[in-house]
Amino acid sequence: MTTLQLSQNAEIVLKTRYLLGDETPEDLFWRVARAVAQPEIDPDPWAQAFFDMMASCQFMPNSPTLFNAGTGQGTLSACFVIPVEDTMESIMKAATTSAMIQKFGGGIGYAFSKLRSRGSQITTTHGKACGSVAVLKMLSALSDMITQGGKRHGANMGILHVSHPEILDFIHMKDENKIAQNFNVSVAITDEFMRAVDTGADWDLIDPHSKEIVATTPARKIWDDIIDSAWQTGDPGLYFIDEANRDNPTPHIGDLDSTNPCGEVPLLAFEACNLGSINLAKFVNESGFDMDGLSQVTRTATRFLDNVVTINSFPIQEVKSAVDKTRKIGLGIMGWHDALVKLNVPFDSPEAMELADTVMGAINRVARDT
Repeated sequence: MTTLQLSQNAEIVLKTRYLLGDETPEDLFWRVARAVAQPEIDPDPWAQAFFDMMASCQFMPNSPTLFNAGTGQGTLSACFVIPVEDTMESIMKAATTSAMIQKFGGGIGYAFSKLRSRGSQITTTHGKACGSVAVLKMLSALSDMITQGGKRHGANMGILHVSHPEILDFIHMKDENKIAQNFNVSVAITDEFMRAVDTGADWDLIDPHSKEIVATTPARKIWDDIIDSAWQTGDPGLYFIDEANRDNPTPHIGDLDSTNPCGEVPLLAFEACNLGSINLAKFVNESGFDMDGLSQVTRTATRFLDNVVTINSFPIQEVKSAVDKTRKIGLGIMGWHDALVKLNVPFDSPEAMELADTVMGAINRVARDT
């Protein structure tokens, strides 16, 4: 059996945020391991393998799995994408769904690109639309009211297409560092826009409801504004939406309009993804980088995450249906720089680049095979 390999700081974080009642760290890892092993024909050996992988800190699942696995409560997925269509019903449903997800520890990504811009006419009420930025602020206020799983505050991603009429307001929304502090925001950038920036061409802003051009501005003006705001506050980021959809494994189901809160995983509407990370620093030994050990943990971690999909529960049926269609998992890494330090390899060296290609190539290949 693997003995726990936790630093003093790790034990403090576990006690503060993760342990239930009088649980010990060992109890937590066994609770999670046994719950995630349940789909297996012979659960006990897999529970042991899952425990060993976590106790050695070679792999760690996302926080909702640690919070909720084996408790019968909450969801085990960290990230969701909730669609926002150009209707009041869709906006309110997104708010309700988001509240239920964040209550149990999930973070949420939204694409606001389908919302008509502020001031646009609404024929059914003879009123005017509040716009995408106002909807984002409303969801931010809702998120502030809810603490994720009783453990951490809400995390969100808001994405707006670069051709949306409100794009400049969106870019500068967080310049004063006073609003939407629980949101990361990103601009959905297209290949066509980057060509316009490169050539100095003008860029059309198009109302998503009427499909009419409402304004034209130099593409470099938008690009410079993105750079200025990002330099000041860290927002907005860039979501290269054409590139994401070129690698969309299920284009017949839908487009990848948004990502999870930190941008690791583009997701379909209502899709959820459970994440986990392999700690690369744990695979450096006297002989160099242990590729055999990495492959073994990758196989076990992939099986772990796939089992999480099986035992997971969600607050609404649309999420369960979307997850059942794709069974998407997010297997990532941590400890890369620590591994390079142990190997005495400079971070930006050709040797580091070559090793990165080898390591991630192995993880990708073994995970897909598994």
